[in-house]
Amino acid sequence: MGKLKLSLLATALVLCTACSQTAPVTQNAGAENLLVLSDQGSFFVGGSVKQAKGTYDHQQPLKSQGQTLHGDHAYVTYQIPAQHRELPLVFLHGAGQSAKTWESTPDGRDGFATLGLRHGYSTYLVDQPRRGRAGRSTVDETIKATPDDQFWFDNFRMGVWPEYYAHSQFPQSERALEQFLRQITPNTGAYDEQVIAHSMAALMDQIGGGILITHSQGGGPGWHTAMQSSNVKAVVSYEPGSGFVFPEGEVPEPLDTISPFGALSATAVPLEDFKKLTQIPIVIYYGDYIATEPSDNWAMDSWRVRLEMARLFADCINRHGGDATVVHLPELGINGNSHFLFAEENNVQLADMLWQWLKDKGLDHMAQ
Repeated sequence: MGKLKLSLLATALVLCTACSQTAPVTQNAGAENLLVLSDQGSFFVGGSVKQAKGTYDHQQPLKSQGQTLHGDHAYVTYQIPAQHRELPLVFLHGAGQSAKTWESTPDGRDGFATLGLRHGYSTYLVDQPRRGRAGRSTVDETIKATPDDQFWFDNFRMGVWPEYYAHSQFPQSERALEQFLRQITPNTGAYDEQVIAHSMAALMDQIGGGILITHSQGGGPGWHTAMQSSNVKAVVSYEPGSGFVFPEGEVPEPLDTISPFGALSATAVPLEDFKKLTQIPIVIYYGDYIATEPSDNWAMDSWRVRLEMARLFADCINRHGGDATVVHLPELGINGNSHFLFAEENNVQLADMLWQWLKDKGLDHMAQ
């Protein structure tokens, strides 16, 4: 990955992480909020090479014959604190998102990645294949400029456009909403769960182990990553919305909903693969504004069946001897969180819950 070359007078890279254009310059500017890093950088991992038939002609460089295309890789940025814990946090975003999901919140506060650094965890932030800075795809894609901001607002349970839900934890300034809508980014090739899992497993093997943290659509590739790499030591999944896996012969019936996405189905995998999920601790978090019974609010109803499927998934893991927990925050008295709970006004509280869970599972030891 390439270590930073440190001068004789400086043995670490000191960063002030709060000098964000979206936040007051005084936020987190005190010396007590400085982060000391021993290393940081970025790299690509996974992927494949596509080659056109024929022979490359140096005199005809715009013809594809014989040329290659390196694509379908993931892009990773990493930061390692000077004093860090043994296992890093590896972050995978969801649909319409990139690693920006885990960086500064829409209103400019520390995001989960920085909160993790402050708690002593190294962080690896991923742009999945065919998304963001990993946009080089081996398959064609047509990107249409279709206006859809209001769809995302409703689907992510921020409210019913243009009104936020009562007591919402989402920062409700015009600037924060604009920043959030601008972080949405398209696929540059067809979404492929296995392509993503391949790169994620390669990353986990390359770094030698870590705690996988997924969001939304990233949940599906996350389960497959854990089945493909024994270097996934735990999975923390925030509001997985699809891609649930069950052993062959144990897949539940599709769950009906009025969501425009249709009924929610799960995927069958060999029992031998599924049992790999029983070897690691798993915790799944869901926020607020999720219907408890069929609802005419399509977004609340859509997430109703996703929460139900997550509970069936966790029950199946535990039935096979695993350790999976589903946490529905309102049941703990934590209210007002949308689909982007880790980026909202109470994200420090939710991060503290995660640190405690990792401690309880014996996954927070400092590196020697």
